Amino acid sequence: MQYIHQLKAWPNFTWDKVMVLESLVQVRNRQGFLLGKMEGLGFSLKSEANLNTLISDVTKSSEIEGEFLDKDQVRSSIARRLGLDIAGLIPSDRNVDGVVEMMLDATQNRDKALTSQRLFEWHASLFPTGKSGLFSIVVGQWRDNAPDDPMQVVSGPLGREKVHFEAPASDLLEVEMNSLLQWINNVHDLDSVLKAAIAHLWFVTIHPFDDGNGRIARAITDMLLARADGSNQRFYSMSSEIRNQRKAYYKVLEETQKSNLDITEWLLWFLTCLENALEATSETLSSTVQKAKFWERHASTPFNDRQALMVNKLFDGFIGKLTSSKWAKMCKCSQDTAGRDINDLLKKEVLVKTEGGGRSTSYLLNF
Repeated sequence: MQYIHQLKAWPNFTWDKVMVLESLVQVRNRQGFLLGKMEGLGFSLKSEANLNTLISDVTKSSEIEGEFLDKDQVRSSIARRLGLDIAGLIPSDRNVDGVVEMMLDATQNRDKALTSQRLFEWHASLFPTGKSGLFSIVVGQWRDNAPDDPMQVVSGPLGREKVHFEAPASDLLEVEMNSLLQWINNVHDLDSVLKAAIAHLWFVTIHPFDDGNGRIARAITDMLLARADGSNQRFYSMSSEIRNQRKAYYKVLEETQKSNLDITEWLLWFLTCLENALEATSETLSSTVQKAKFWERHASTPFNDRQALMVNKLFDGFIGKLTSSKWAKMCKCSQDTAGRDINDLLKKEVLVKTEGGGRSTSYLLNF
């Protein structure tokens, strides 16, 4: 089997410019419409939308690799680093902070040159203990797999991994990564959205680290999409859509690796995925606006930390019905305290009771 990085013309990618341009124009129009819509919102709404998008980016990018981060910790970590005054923040673990630091550096410093040292810092942030799960890995430098080269790129649970392709040998990484970084930093005559798609594929093909390559590839993608938007605020999540299409993502990557240097199919898939991400944002934006109006209506309503936490959870997609027992468990308080919190919010017309009574009594936000 010969992979694209073994071809003589590598990495001189080609594509059907007519087909790709047609899809790119659609995406760019939708992008412009969304960004224009966001400009019409106030500062607080844009900040809220940006926060929600970053939370999705961080959590969903990790989920693609089978790692599930605590959403409340992610929210708290991002809010603290952006200096947002949000109630109900909780402590966050080092591994959560590391993913957040990488993502924020990629998007908030979108115009900063991408260097090997910057990538090493991202990698070290992802693996603060020097381990991936129970296994020690090389952190903050290119992988060194000799004598086990070439490295196999796999997905799936331990013992049932699926091999998608083989990456370049570790003794080639310095040259390969220098070529990619020079291209990212110096090529300016290519649309930034296409540049994001190509950089993602190129980086994943090289697979320069022992672990974390997918997450770093998506951080690079977000950095270049932020450049395309001309903004360090994120209003759509590419990682969320890739998570939704995880099987298709690995399939198109695998097929591209085993093909030639014509990457039309990869570019079309990437653009479709991005268009879906932009569409999904419309729903998220509606929820954000609704949430902002709710808090505006209750601007002078006093909330304790437990109440603020639970109201935010209801907005963020609370699973199941909210009962006093769930309140007590999630807030780590007594049943009596939960009851007082809920009754107080009923009096303030923040919550309403649903139909039913006794143990089946549950509560919803009052819109």
